[in-house]
Amino acid sequence: MLTKVTKGLVIAAIAATSMIAADKINGAGATFPAPCYYDWAYNYQKATHTRVNYQSIGSGGGIKQISERIVDFGATDAPMTPKELDKEGLFQFPAVIGSIVVAHNLPGVADEKLKLKNSVVADIFAGKITMWNDAAIVADNAGVKLPAEKIIVAHRSDGSGTTYVFTDYLSEASKTWKSKFGIGKAIGWATGVGGKGNEGVTNLIKQTPYSIGYIENAYKEKNNLSAATLQTAEGKWVTATKTNFQLAVKQAKWSKKDHFYSSLVMQDGAYPIVAATFILMPREKADVNKEVIKFFDYSFRNGDAAAEKLGYIALPVETTNMVREYWAGK
Repeated sequence: MLTKVTKGLVIAAIAATSMIAADKINGAGATFPAPCYYDWAYNYQKATHTRVNYQSIGSGGGIKQISERIVDFGATDAPMTPKELDKEGLFQFPAVIGSIVVAHNLPGVADEKLKLKNSVVADIFAGKITMWNDAAIVADNAGVKLPAEKIIVAHRSDGSGTTYVFTDYLSEASKTWKSKFGIGKAIGWATGVGGKGNEGVTNLIKQTPYSIGYIENAYKEKNNLSAATLQTAEGKWVTATKTNFQLAVKQAKWSKKDHFYSSLVMQDGAYPIVAATFILMPREKADVNKEVIKFFDYSFRNGDAAAEKLGYIALPVETTNMVREYWAGK
């Protein structure tokens, strides 16, 4: 039998445990926005003493963990369809905008100096173009020293929203890619080596001369990698800049009814591989969702500068207002 003192200690321990649980939010998923979420979580904890623990495990892992209710929120770069959300009982809203760059480790070729047509990028990742001095690459790169070296493709080895967005872009760029490989978080790659997460692909590119791969722009900036100049949907050469990302964001067709399901790939006049990254919450956990919403609402109000410093694009005010309306209706 417990004494009064022991009972008191047990009650205190339970209360302390509850307090710890209330002061911690667990999330997992996309590696694409991870640097931004880490920064937002650090600043949120300083301001509110609530810890946000985010695990960068890939969009596939994030969808799985939130579907199984292992975490308080999931994160994915590949938006779930309204039908999929209904099946898993989830809400979905965008959190921040990022872009994917085609980064390379081509000795002697600086950032933005290599030009690659979108169709050429598709042929490289399809294993059709295998040498750096292939005529299709040389044609657009007068004055660039292109070696007679084999192209080493680096791609994701895990289920990835970054892969989903990149293959969406490749499918828009090439009918052959679309029919043979299609769009997906994981596909059967024709060539190359795999790395886990944006971190893994970034490290492969850094460590492997003559390699090429797709990574989120923040990882490229942080690691001082070089990236190719690509094309707009109309064929104009375009670099990975904030202005060119924002041109895609302005054309987003968000809808609360469809849980913000939309693609920003290959928008007119814009950088071709821009994407929102999304947050997933369970529909039945209203109290937990309130805590998750507090974190993202605080970050929307206070985190724009941090996001943009890391190479992301903050959601437009019109979009964050729409997201708040979405939250209020849930």
